[in-house]
Amino acid sequence: MVLRGGAARLGGAVVAGGLLLVACTSGGGDPDPPATDGRDRTQVPQSPPPLPLPSPSPGQVVDIDPAEVPRTPAQANALIRDIIAKPAAFGPGAERRSPYESDPQRWPVLGDDCAWAQRPLPDDVLATLTRSYEIPAAGGKGSLWLSAVVTVHRTAEQADWENAEVLEEMMRCPTQRLRSDETVTSLNDVPAALGDLGNGFADDSLTEIGEYTRAQEGGSHPYIWRQTRIGQFTLAVSAKGAEGWSRTELLDRVRDPHIDMGTGLRAAVERDPSSPGVSTPRSGDRGETDGTAESGAS
Repeated sequence: MVLRGGAARLGGAVVAGGLLLVACTSGGGDPDPPATDGRDRTQVPQSPPPLPLPSPSPGQVVDIDPAEVPRTPAQANALIRDIIAKPAAFGPGAERRSPYESDPQRWPVLGDDCAWAQRPLPDDVLATLTRSYEIPAAGGKGSLWLSAVVTVHRTAEQADWENAEVLEEMMRCPTQRLRSDETVTSLNDVPAALGDLGNGFADDSLTEIGEYTRAQEGGSHPYIWRQTRIGQFTLAVSAKGAEGWSRTELLDRVRDPHIDMGTGLRAAVERDPSSPGVSTPRSGDRGETDGTAESGAS
């Protein structure tokens, strides 16, 4: 999922468990790729100079204010930490899973062997962060693993490539190894462009469903990954099922965090309709809101 081959328009949707499934990418965005041996770990690069203020694209679902768009990795990281979900967003019982945060300089890539591994962040990404959560086993149900991912690309076109590549990954690898003891099978991606089958909230959306197996949980359980693209931003959530959890319950757990992140992004970057002229950037005021430091773990 590091170099997207080209933008492709996405269309279609699917309804499952009584809910419209929208916005998901392939296991490539999965927040729990196999840990690497460190050979690909690099020094944190120097921040590039600020990018020129972009022009808003006509027809975007959000009227993005160019003055509010991050232009440096530091600005992008600040925005991400403002909007990425906290454990409570996933409902009762949700808590941090260790490691809680990914290495901000790393990025999951699907290899030719259909296994995910961490690689250095590509040039087209300003910043990305994954947080991992769990609902511990209780009441006859296994431990449910959850995640949230926010990525800021340099341009909307590059973010579009990220979504488009997901379809190729699914067709190339309908079975994917997330880690040495985690596998997803029977993957099926369903995309929806803006205006298609109820998608009025994102420029593109994608949902991936499949079956998930984890060694300590055994069996085969539901797997869901949902991703949306708004301008140059992608927002994703995932749920890896366990004993006693239905697909509908997984959808219920990821729905609100996904919506909340989109709402937070809109509030941060949308043009103020009462001020159509030049706006005062708020980016410098963005910062961490939950006291969490980057762990450097993936």
